[in-house]
Amino acid sequence: EQRMLQATNGVNTHRGAIFNIGLLCAAAGVESVRAGSCSAESVCRRVADMWGPAIAATAKAVSDSHGAFVQRQYGSGGARAEAAAGFPSAISIGLPAYRAAHAQTHCPQHAAVQCFFTLMAELEDTNLLWRGGRQGLHFAREAATTFLDQGGVYSHGWQIRAQALHSEFVSRRLSPGGSADLLGVVLFLQAL
Repeated sequence: EQRMLQATNGVNTHRGAIFNIGLLCAAAGVESVRAGSCSAESVCRRVADMWGPAIAATAKAVSDSHGAFVQRQYGSGGARAEAAAGFPSAISIGLPAYRAAHAQTHCPQHAAVQCFFTLMAELEDTNLLWRGGRQGLHFAREAATTFLDQGGVYSHGWQIRAQALHSEFVSRRLSPGGSADLLGVVLFLQAL
């Protein structure tokens, strides 16, 4: 994390990914040794069982992060709550979206984009709350839902619509970083 902050001049580009993937790697190692194999579901259960209470306790103790501010201001649990519970959104929302899109398109990139928009439409992304409050979160969720309702990556011209949304997000200073971090979780779990 310190090397990331040094390389980015203090900008948190992937702190959530470091946290999430670190937990998942550790859980996958433990699960492989104890059970002889692992799956997305077993690794996520292992995270919750082994570290869930400690993660939840840490979330209450940290007071100076953006996530802590959003927790106090909006009551959103964010990355720590998701990890403490064993990444339920990755298992119940992200993986099904990724797998369905991959089965239909046979393209990992298309599947990842479809998964990302599905997560953004559903999650209470704390980075969006931090950057844009409830209004910013609502805008992002509505934009993602509209993208999906228009066919998502299955429709002609989806790349142009996705790029236009990207530009709109940039102009509003919105970043769905929580959704992006959870997409990383989904990709890791899919690779298992």
